Amino acid sequence: MRRRLAALLLILVSLAPTAVAQGDLQAAPERDQAVSAATAAEDVVEIRTTTDPEEAADLLAGFRALYPAIRVDYAKLTSTDLNNRFLAEANAQGGTADIIWSSAMGLQMKLVNDGYAQRYASPEAAALPDWAVWRDEAYGVTAEPVAFVYNRLLLPEARVPHTHAALERTLSANPNAWQGKLVAYDPEHSGAGFLFLTQDVQETDRTWDTVRAMGQVGVKLYTATETMLDSVASGKALLAYDILGSYALERAKHEPVLGVVLPSDFTIMVSRIAFIPRAARHPNAARLFLDYLLSRDGQARLAARSLTPAREDARGATAPAVPAAALRPIPVGPELLAWLDQIKRARFLKQWRRALAGS
Repeated sequence: MRRRLAALLLILVSLAPTAVAQGDLQAAPERDQAVSAATAAEDVVEIRTTTDPEEAADLLAGFRALYPAIRVDYAKLTSTDLNNRFLAEANAQGGTADIIWSSAMGLQMKLVNDGYAQRYASPEAAALPDWAVWRDEAYGVTAEPVAFVYNRLLLPEARVPHTHAALERTLSANPNAWQGKLVAYDPEHSGAGFLFLTQDVQETDRTWDTVRAMGQVGVKLYTATETMLDSVASGKALLAYDILGSYALERAKHEPVLGVVLPSDFTIMVSRIAFIPRAARHPNAARLFLDYLLSRDGQARLAARSLTPAREDARGATAPAVPAAALRPIPVGPELLAWLDQIKRARFLKQWRRALAGS
């Protein structure tokens, strides 16, 4: 049975360009026979991720069309569960899942820095921006903007802030109009909220003025993106600060009441990082999937679900509508580890609480 499967997969790999052309997909990159033969004995790829199956549906369909004999075992977890389960699996020394793909950039880089990732020079890496590749071990798959989201019916265009500084000014000048009408992530309990706030502060110290203004209007803090979007869509809130733009843009397709602003002074871009573990049970199948994930077709399929891809040649309608000079992608690299230091984190959150209280 295994020989028959291997033979079938080798035929499929050799015919992939023809099959792809018929299916209007991007042709898979050429591979040496050793990799193809090794992959033929691996009939599954195990993916553990924080990306919702709905967001990855087009991507997975494209991969299955190229490699129908490889079963995709796809499991979505929270970033904390993903990290903890991977470590437990790795420490058990019985092999691990094949692709670890998470939006928790700091946790991902810690795993890579601690030696859990294997080095693999994907042939697709040359098409990625420099910030998205770390030593052929960690790859930034997306470049998702951090946005303001507002209620189009309740906040006239003339009052919509298009920069961080404009938001601070309107909150400070009109505290009564904004009282209880602003929502944001709670950086003490939301990994995304903490990451976005640290990046804002690194961009400009005036971020603390914005935090003080947020406290003045009684900002409501949440950990779930959907809850904040619900609040804006229902009119309970006028604006949501520093929301992951991919979710907002996708929802705005179906709910025109939601307006999305990419700040023109600077727009933070976050990435979902993927790597192949050293102890992956199916390393060659993992390489096929990672290559497809980074390919133009795979990236374009993410863009179809409003996930701005790292590859600029695949962004299409998801290309950020702000000048390139305003984009601030968070580099994939060890700099992300700095904010995992518990002392530094505690000091930062203490400053956040003081600013929110007005001091």
